[in-house]
Amino acid sequence: MKISTKGRYGLTIMIELAKRHGEGPISLKSIAQTHDLSEHYLEQLAGPLRNAGLVRSIRGAYGGYVLADEPAKITAGDIIRVLEGPISPVEGIEDEEPAKRKLWMRIRDAVKDVLDNTTVEDLANHSDDDTPDSYMFYI
Repeated sequence: MKISTKGRYGLTIMIELAKRHGEGPISLKSIAQTHDLSEHYLEQLAGPLRNAGLVRSIRGAYGGYVLADEPAKITAGDIIRVLEGPISPVEGIEDEEPAKRKLWMRIRDAVKDVLDNTTVEDLANHSDDDTPDSYMFYI
């Protein structure tokens, strides 16, 4: 399964909104500038996120977007499904021979498990200290 720029940039929008949750609306322009992304492209992604009820738009001079729910209640899976469609490592699983079908289903379920158990809050609070860069070996 490959996540396109739609999914990646959609996660970027949602993480930025989660980082500033409770501070009022955030403009897509500021997110685009912070991450050196196309504001126009982010606008195209915000529509489906809004239609799915994941974000709300606030109109006006100081408008922008806010999360429609608490960051702990929105998962990466919610975002990826809206922007990328169903989660599946291959198409036509039902046409595969049983051994391969079982493998594809296990892979799909593992990916779903990770996406559905990772919240936007988890992503917004992530720091580089959470993951070791390398292992220490002693001789």
